[in-house]
Parts: sequence; C-alpha cells; structure tokens
Amino acid sequence: MQKKIPTRKCVGCGEMKDKRELVRVIKTPEDEILLDTTGRANGRGAYICNNIDCFKMALKNKGLERSLKAQIPEDVLDKLSKEFGE
Repeated sequence: MQKKIPTRKCVGCGEMKDKRELVRVIKTPEDEILLDTTGRANGRGAYICNNIDCFKMALKNKGLERSLKAQIPEDVLDKLSKEFGE
C-alpha cells in the first residue's frame, strides 16, 4: 500500500500541490500573522506556493485574508513580502 501524500490548495493560484512544496502562513491564537517554517505551529493556516507571484495573487484576490479569517495589517504584509523574496 502506498503512503498518502498530503496536498493543500494554494490560496494564490488555486492549484493543489504537495504540502511540502507550499509555504504556510498562520494566524496564531494571539492574532499574530507569521510564516510557519516548521509546518506544525499552532494556529489557523493558509498555504501559498513559494514564489512572489502567488503571494501577490493571494493578496489581490483576498485569498490569504479569507483563509485566515482576518484583516492583515500593512506592516505584516511588508514583512511577509520580504520573506517571499520581493
């Protein structure tokens, strides 16, 4: 029997991809929004492809805000876009 590979949907492009290929952005129980590098942090998560285009698309179509069920402050957006390599 083959081991099932978990897949997640990118909130930017909408493609289903292997969970390990995507970057997880979380909203912690303290309402802090940050990148989850371990993939195991506590909080509500949203997955984005590891490229700046998908990140921009997720902002444009409000996919990130919808997934995290929160408004994302401007300073947090700046920090996230730097981490995505803009």
